[in-house]
Amino acid sequence: MHRFLMWESIIYLEMKIIDLHDPNRVNRKPDQIEILFNSGDFEEQGFLVKHVELRLYVEKIDEKLGPFSLITSFVETDRGSVEMIYDEGFRGKDSLNRAVQFLVSNLGLSALILRSIITLKGHLAE
Repeated sequence: MHRFLMWESIIYLEMKIIDLHDPNRVNRKPDQIEILFNSGDFEEQGFLVKHVELRLYVEKIDEKLGPFSLITSFVETDRGSVEMIYDEGFRGKDSLNRAVQFLVSNLGLSALILRSIITLKGHLAE
C-alpha cells in the first residue's frame, strides 16, 4: 500500500511493506500485540524509527501441539513501515511474551530494527 504525504511542498511516498510469502496471513487484527518502542526519536541510517512492536497471529490450534503462532515484527519509520516474520510454529501459550523477553535481553531489538531498515531501503530503491 502506498500513501502520498505532502510536507513543505515535497511529496514523500509512504510505504507499507508486508514481507511474507503469503501476505494474507496478516490481513486481520493480531490476536496480541506487544509494543517494544514508541517514542519516535531514534534514528537509524537516516530513518526516524517511530514505533516497534511484535504481533501474534494464532493460525490454528492442534489438540496435541497447542497453538500454531505466527509472530511478526512491525517497524514504523518516517518513510514507511515493514511487517515481517519474526518466528512461527507450535511455540506454546505464552509465545509472544517469551519472544519479547528474548529480544530485549539479547540486543535483538537493534537487529530487528536494522533488518527492517534494510528491507525498507531495498523497496525504496526499486
